[in-house]
Amino acid sequence: VQLQASGGGLVPTGGSLRLSCAASGFSFRNYAIGWFRQAPGKEREGVACIRRDSNKKFIAESVKGRFTISSDNAKRTVYLEMNNLKPEDTAVYYCGLDPSAWCGLPYDYSGQGTQVTVSS
Repeated sequence: VQLQASGGGLVPTGGSLRLSCAASGFSFRNYAIGWFRQAPGKEREGVACIRRDSNKKFIAESVKGRFTISSDNAKRTVYLEMNNLKPEDTAVYYCGLDPSAWCGLPYDYSGQGTQVTVSS
């Protein structure tokens, strides 16, 4: 399983970014892909997750109303739209996959992350 996260960058407070997670190398019929983040000195935090079959979505309370998760199943790509970014959103963002469609840490598979930095 390969998971490639991209789209991170440096934005000012209030800015927006769209992260992409391209998944490949598997044949699971159903699965969940989620985003989690880790800031220096802090524990990993689940941010959002989406289940392939049901399209059911989960969003962490800390980002609800600002972040949106979506997917393009044909491309096996999951997106995280992040709006109204705050300095506390600064972290490395990772995507993970669970072949039993469980949304939650830890994911069975994850890839390299993408850095998101929000300047104050």
